[in-house]
Amino acid sequence: MTTNHRTLVFAILFVCTLAPLAPSRSQTIDPGLLRQSWKARWIAPFDGPQRDFGVFHFRKTFSLASVPQRFVIHVSGDNRYELYVNGARVLNGPARGDLFHWRFETLDIGPHLHVGKNVLAAVVWNFAEQAPMAQMTNETGFTLQGDGEEEQVANTNHSWKWYQNTALEMIPQDLQKVPGYFVAGPGERWDGTKFPWGWEQEDFDDSRWKAARELDPGSLRGARDSRSRWMLVPRPIPLMEEKLERLVRVVRSQGAVASDDFLAGRAALTVPASARATILLDQTKLTCAYPELIVSGGRGAEITLAYAEALVTPGRQKGNRNETEGKEMRGFEDVFLPDGGAHRLFRPLWWRTFRYLQINVQNGPDPLTLEDVRGLFTAYPFTPRASFESDDPELAKIWQVGWRTARLCAHETYMDCPYYEQLQYGGDARIQALISLYMTGDDRLVKNAIESLDESRTPEGLTQSRYPSHLPNYIPEFSLFWIGMLHDYWWYGGDPEYVRPYLQGTRGVLAWFESRLSPSGLLGPLQWWSFVDWVPGWQGGVPPLDPDGQSSILSLQFAAALREAAELESAMGVREHAEHYRALRVRIIDAVRHTCLSPTRRLVADTPAKKNFSQHANVLAVLEDVIPPADQQWVMETVLSDSALSQASYYFRFYLHRALKKAGLADEYIQQLGPWRKMLALGLTTWAEEFEPTRSDCHAYSAHPNFDLLATVAGIEPAAPGFREVVIEPHLGPLRTLTATLPHPQGEITVSYRRAGDHLVADVTLPGKLRGRFAWQGRKVELRAGYQHLEF
Repeated sequence: MTTNHRTLVFAILFVCTLAPLAPSRSQTIDPGLLRQSWKARWIAPFDGPQRDFGVFHFRKTFSLASVPQRFVIHVSGDNRYELYVNGARVLNGPARGDLFHWRFETLDIGPHLHVGKNVLAAVVWNFAEQAPMAQMTNETGFTLQGDGEEEQVANTNHSWKWYQNTALEMIPQDLQKVPGYFVAGPGERWDGTKFPWGWEQEDFDDSRWKAARELDPGSLRGARDSRSRWMLVPRPIPLMEEKLERLVRVVRSQGAVASDDFLAGRAALTVPASARATILLDQTKLTCAYPELIVSGGRGAEITLAYAEALVTPGRQKGNRNETEGKEMRGFEDVFLPDGGAHRLFRPLWWRTFRYLQINVQNGPDPLTLEDVRGLFTAYPFTPRASFESDDPELAKIWQVGWRTARLCAHETYMDCPYYEQLQYGGDARIQALISLYMTGDDRLVKNAIESLDESRTPEGLTQSRYPSHLPNYIPEFSLFWIGMLHDYWWYGGDPEYVRPYLQGTRGVLAWFESRLSPSGLLGPLQWWSFVDWVPGWQGGVPPLDPDGQSSILSLQFAAALREAAELESAMGVREHAEHYRALRVRIIDAVRHTCLSPTRRLVADTPAKKNFSQHANVLAVLEDVIPPADQQWVMETVLSDSALSQASYYFRFYLHRALKKAGLADEYIQQLGPWRKMLALGLTTWAEEFEPTRSDCHAYSAHPNFDLLATVAGIEPAAPGFREVVIEPHLGPLRTLTATLPHPQGEITVSYRRAGDHLVADVTLPGKLRGRFAWQGRKVELRAGYQHLEF
């Protein structure tokens, strides 16, 4: 991009760079700033709205006699902000949290400073009642604190200036275009004629801007007598990855000729005055990105960008995602009104999710030149360290699509889906955390999820079903999965002691459930939303209940959490809680066996009435040993073969696969990937929320094959808490060859298998001082650190 490019980043102008966030050195924090109130104030518009919708720009000019080696600042805003230093976009945030844990970012901006005049500029926006569901808020505000004495010149106070940008209007959800539950925030309509072009540049004239209004000083969580509702805490996760990516294919165009050179950024296209044009583009795979469109001229034009995971027929059927004939765009939209200037870059304040992007132009009296369109990909900066290869090439596709799904659902929090909700649900996050640990070894987002859900706890003990969320929502069973997340981290993560502070929370959750046990030993009526799985016939995903609200499924989910909590309490030396939980679990198991096990069908029914049977009840019955071990294989074979049972969706099949493994049927796993192969055949590039027809084409809980290809097929799992030991027991099914790598706290575990009939050749390398055992068809061999060659 040339230096005369001017950019309306739908609220953000950024000139001279089309790059992702400019690289800056991340730094530690002066400990004094974590113990006392900051000298910097929160600032806000002097006479602007406090909690209503608004977009605001702030500027601070200061001079330096020499270039500092380091210039560390700490920054936060409400709802969100983006920060520029001398025209370079360096930071955005804050990472999502609640008012009791309001994040701030820390950055060394020294590389962006120079001798003489320097300008810090921020855009801050408040989407008020249309903010994303995951966005918590107090009021519009911005704060920036210098780390040391030299950096104090940058502190926010009345020396900063502000300006209200009136160019933006929000576009609410259009149910005709985006049907269903959608809470990811509004579309944006930007009027370029009202935009303060160049506002972040050093040479911008801000003489007419007003002095900012000072609010309370920045205060850290735990500070005495703080007057601020923002309880500041350091950002616990890294900055998001951002990288440029280009759209791949022109599906069709009308009113303008869109060439491959246009997609590559090598050629422009022109829409004549007063003409209409429609250009439908295909990324060829789903992405999360800030769309960027550069235009010149076109004053009076209206440009609409529409985004969709898939095109649909007039009857709103998606069908094969690769097929476009006879299908149309229906999706979320942004609108841009050019001011006629040259090289204007339009980019929304928040990223969008799309495979298909459509540009609709209704031109005004002047020609409009579309110079470029592209995306700025963004997601949590995971680095994949795991690998999986086999003689089944379709498994490689399942692996790739699963990882893309997991990545697109991981940002400042885990997200159930990036298009519709962008919310971190406990049931989803448990699966996502295991995928993260196995694919990358990076546990920072895992811990962030555990901590965020813990922070959502109500006085009665439950965690909220999703958090952060400005509208409380409760799925009690997801509190049980939060306990499961802690148990998973204790087992799979590298720091078993990490879970100790959370045991008080697990006790509160379990006490809530224990108080709702009926005299029969089953859970009685539960408040809130007892979601289990998206099953046809189950209202809102709630399994059948008897007239008293009793359910074998809900009771067994409680039993599972009791088992996990007992192991945690025992490991932390709290014997009385462990013993109580084990005894309570036995009571529930006996009650399910006594009231719900059908002697004729030899299966566990969903309720004591024994009228409804599901895969779910019997999967849990196997996992929790309601079914005696000698009968578990038969039960799981029946679960797979009896289509009359209520069937598990992609989500609950994660637990179905656990039960297969427990019942000795792990070699059937590859055959259970049929639903994922069907999604590949339908052209999906991420895994769907439900069986067709599905609302969301990208739901991270459906990506669990990435975990099981390593844990079940390659057979690599911990044999002790903290992954201090390993057990490797491959279940190759029809596979003849397999190689895999798994990140481990001490390094990487690598395996390679070659099989002919019952004969197996295995090469195994364990990192550091890791030890364990290898098992194959009943035989066991001890493993030591380093390389070893095994033959069976």
